[in-house]
Amino acid sequence: MNIQYLRAFYVTVKANSISKAAKILHLTQPGLSMQIQSLEKELQVSLLNRSNKGVELTEGGKVVFDYATTILSLQENIERDLSNLKSDKKHLLIGSCKAVGEYALPCSIYMYKQNNKDVDINLEISNTSEVVNDLVSRTINVGIFHGYDSNKDLIIKRVTSDRLLLVTSLPLVKDKISLKELLRLPLIFRESGSGTRETILKSLKMHNIKGDDLNIIYELNSMEAIKTSVIAGKGISFIPELTIKRELKDGVLKHIEVEELEIFSKFYIGYRKDHNLSPFETDFISFIKSSKRGFC
Repeated sequence: MNIQYLRAFYVTVKANSISKAAKILHLTQPGLSMQIQSLEKELQVSLLNRSNKGVELTEGGKVVFDYATTILSLQENIERDLSNLKSDKKHLLIGSCKAVGEYALPCSIYMYKQNNKDVDINLEISNTSEVVNDLVSRTINVGIFHGYDSNKDLIIKRVTSDRLLLVTSLPLVKDKISLKELLRLPLIFRESGSGTRETILKSLKMHNIKGDDLNIIYELNSMEAIKTSVIAGKGISFIPELTIKRELKDGVLKHIEVEELEIFSKFYIGYRKDHNLSPFETDFISFIKSSKRGFC
């Protein structure tokens, strides 16, 4: 398969336009169309349909696009790693869920760098499902995520656990409520794919409470945005304790105890079973698992 033609197809889908993709790739529109046609001929399948809205993937095109994402990512990783070898650089690309990546992990990276100044570290923050997907698709080699303790392609090791606390800034809410009262509270939740969300729903399911039973007023894909909204009195939410220690101490947020309900987040670090860890990747994983990690 011609990688150049595969990239032309991939960029066209992402740009949703032959003309825009041609500019990105520094090709003429006929030249780009010819490359896509050559790929279709090679694979013996139609990949794209043009429409007024841009380009649309055929069923075959959807299959090829999914593989193209992985193949092109692999090519970039190969080029990056070979470049690092030539320059003797150590480049550590980490993916992390937001509950850890937005708060605890930056301090750990800072501490790790004090004794490993030759390691360049890049931190990509997304939700748990995206971190796992990035690991499997080889976009990253090391990932830290929430509540995802098994995957057939990954080696997963537990790092730490943390309480998820129901908190508010509203003065009229009681310090202790029942599960029935919880159903009436205006809740702000993380989005689908979030480890925090799945942990909460799994714990509530043990009490025969489903997500649809809750009064979720809106969802946000950032724990920082949720914390800001709760402080502003826009709603109430379950938030990891490690992210709100200062706010609880200063009285900006108040913990609401829910009878019969105690939720713990479990955080893990993982890497692919078929990936040979470099010495500095192994060292970083050991550091994060140790008491020296210094989560903020």
